[in-house]
Amino acid sequence: MIRNYLKIALRNIRRSVVHSAINVFGLALGLATCLTIILYIADEWRFDKHHKHADRLFRVALATPTEKWSALPGPAGPALAEDFAEVEVAARIVRFPGFDEMLLKTGEGTARKELFAQSACYADSTLFDVLSYDFKFGTPKAALNKPNTLVLSEKVADKLFGAENPVGKVIKVGLPFGVFDYTVTGVYRNTDKSHVNAQLLLSMQNSDLGGWIVEQRNWAANNLFHTYIKLREGTDPKAFESRLPAFLTRRGGDDLKAMGISKSLFLQPVTDIYLRSNIGNELSPNGNITYLYIFGSIAIFILLIACINFMNLSTARSEQRAKEVGIRKSMGAYRESIVYQFLGESLVMSILALLLAIGIILVCLPIFNNLMGKDLRMLDEPRFVFWMAAVTLMTGLFAGLYPAFYLSSFRPVSVLKGRITGSFGAVAARKGLVVFQFTISIILILGAVVTWQQLSFIQNQNLGFDKDQKLVVPLKSVKTSNNYDVLKNELLRNPNIGMVTSGSVHPGIETMEDLLFYKEGQTVRDAVDIHFATVETDYVETLGFTLLAGRSFSKEYGADSSSIILNEAAVKELGWDLRQAIGKRLFYDFNNGRREATVVGVLKNFNHQSLHTDIKPYALTTSITDKHQYLIAKVRPGDYRKLIADVKTTWQRVGSDVPFTYSFMDEDFQRRYEKDQRTADLVLSFTLIAIAIACLGLFGLATFSAAQRTKEIGVRKVLGASVGEIVGMLSKEFLLLVLAAFAIASPIAWFTMSRWLQTFAYKINIEWWIFLLSGAVTLLVAFLTVFWQSVKAALMDPVKSLRSH
Repeated sequence: MIRNYLKIALRNIRRSVVHSAINVFGLALGLATCLTIILYIADEWRFDKHHKHADRLFRVALATPTEKWSALPGPAGPALAEDFAEVEVAARIVRFPGFDEMLLKTGEGTARKELFAQSACYADSTLFDVLSYDFKFGTPKAALNKPNTLVLSEKVADKLFGAENPVGKVIKVGLPFGVFDYTVTGVYRNTDKSHVNAQLLLSMQNSDLGGWIVEQRNWAANNLFHTYIKLREGTDPKAFESRLPAFLTRRGGDDLKAMGISKSLFLQPVTDIYLRSNIGNELSPNGNITYLYIFGSIAIFILLIACINFMNLSTARSEQRAKEVGIRKSMGAYRESIVYQFLGESLVMSILALLLAIGIILVCLPIFNNLMGKDLRMLDEPRFVFWMAAVTLMTGLFAGLYPAFYLSSFRPVSVLKGRITGSFGAVAARKGLVVFQFTISIILILGAVVTWQQLSFIQNQNLGFDKDQKLVVPLKSVKTSNNYDVLKNELLRNPNIGMVTSGSVHPGIETMEDLLFYKEGQTVRDAVDIHFATVETDYVETLGFTLLAGRSFSKEYGADSSSIILNEAAVKELGWDLRQAIGKRLFYDFNNGRREATVVGVLKNFNHQSLHTDIKPYALTTSITDKHQYLIAKVRPGDYRKLIADVKTTWQRVGSDVPFTYSFMDEDFQRRYEKDQRTADLVLSFTLIAIAIACLGLFGLATFSAAQRTKEIGVRKVLGASVGEIVGMLSKEFLLLVLAAFAIASPIAWFTMSRWLQTFAYKINIEWWIFLLSGAVTLLVAFLTVFWQSVKAALMDPVKSLRSH
């Protein structure tokens, strides 16, 4: 019987090539999209699932009244292990923004090799008892348990040592404040499925920062230590978390009270960090669970649109299949067997669509990988075959269920006498499904327009300074910093460089530099937390900040070593107005001493990072930390390739001991929006696919509608109807359905995109013309889809059409 059903299915496919092609291609597009998104979601979902006892691993984070932070003060980790029997082991990781790219050197002379290791972190030796690392060389127990030891990722080790076992080898690690010898104690295999994506892990016991780390005893400052714990088996995380307030009060209450700071601690499951955490000082950019829900929903909706095409086209052809059903029933076939026959045809179509979908995936997956920054492969996912089978089976059953029950319900006497017309219920259902298809398509169009408009807004928004044509060169070593003045003077001789300055940080990168500033007559308990950068005197002019009050720094003022410039947010936080702030004295504690600074200027607010975050209180100073960390050159438009080559030559001539690297400030900001840009590109791609599938179905329905109304069209032409009137008559029905879809989609799209825009501190308003444009585009596409079939039907010879009926 199954063989017979298969023969009938293939015969029907051959009889109606256009109908079958539309169904197969539409289902193939839907399956390819759905399966590709499943690959992407599965890849994102795998982050941090490889750790042993992953359900018992947590990161302890902190919250203040204004923000959440992913790292704790230094003493928190050891104290948790000491105070709680439930904590089996605790470990800390420290990443210093600006210091997390380290220069590694091995060998001498011709055997010398060097490279920059990205995302370098300091870690406790207990880290490998908490998080699972697959060691290629060395053992986790012996790694990082001695001073000045490090472990390398396999990728870095291969570049420095090839296939050789590097355990025991000495590497020179270059930092902005010196070069230090470290001994390699292990190499771990790369994994890009962890939120701790470090290429290099250094022992916290070391000669460069070890003293500073050991000295961290204050619970109110330096929240830099990412603290992980493994709870003992059977421990209730919620009950454990409820004891953290008392722990913090007991251990750090005095420090917090003295500083007037309020903090609380909370747990984050390690397996949730990548997709569900986006708080301050994350170790690396995380994913977003919301986007997975959005993409998963889009995958389901696109597959539904493809299935609806199948339903609509199958029921629209009911007149052509009615006699077949009538004959089968008159020959004794039960309704169940007819249902099985039509479901079988649907499954055959789904299998053919799957074969085509696999070809589409193989062709388009490299494009998708490039778009999303992934390396997805079908064969790398062991469950992909199961997903293909499951999705194809569900698609075949869902797409074929309604047509099967509808067609099997025909009465043999009526259909054999030719009395078969589309019931009101069937026609209404078909129209409802078309409305549903275009509702989804219009929501996607509106989403794509709003997303692109928001990205355009943030990329062109005035940040409060000029980020364009700013060349940024990290100095990276003591020698290069000491040679800064020589390097600056040499660069200023280049006619393509207008100004040169330097700073401890620069706009476009993450900064961790902040201090508690308090006014004259106050104490640190009244202090305001203000981020700061230590800069050269011409920093404000080079970057084009807007001065609202007072003056900028100047070498003519010898006292500017103790001067400070605030932004509007800092002035407001301190309770002053712009003019009142000039000349005021601020105090701060630094290096175990009380320091003083005089406000000499106020800048217009500026965004130091992305527009996802609010403008924070910010200060510029010339003396707190080393201002020669980044060289910033204002360059003139022209041949940038030649300019970079000239700057590199100057860099080498001055005698820097680190390789030349650079970036442009506008590109640094652009990288802040990479995930948003990728999401926008993906939504646009999905939108085009959804519209294409919906239009395929609309084209098929228009074809059948024109065929069913051939006699009516002939009569109307004989009575004098013009081609335009007939085209309008045939198109009107479908365009009204699209208008109904637009009315339903608009409020849904507005609500959804308004929620998405809330993730930005600065955002567009969703204007009425966006809806008008989206609706007009959809109507135009729908009209063009049915126009050709309508014109073809309108031009048919009425004599032939009436004779054939």
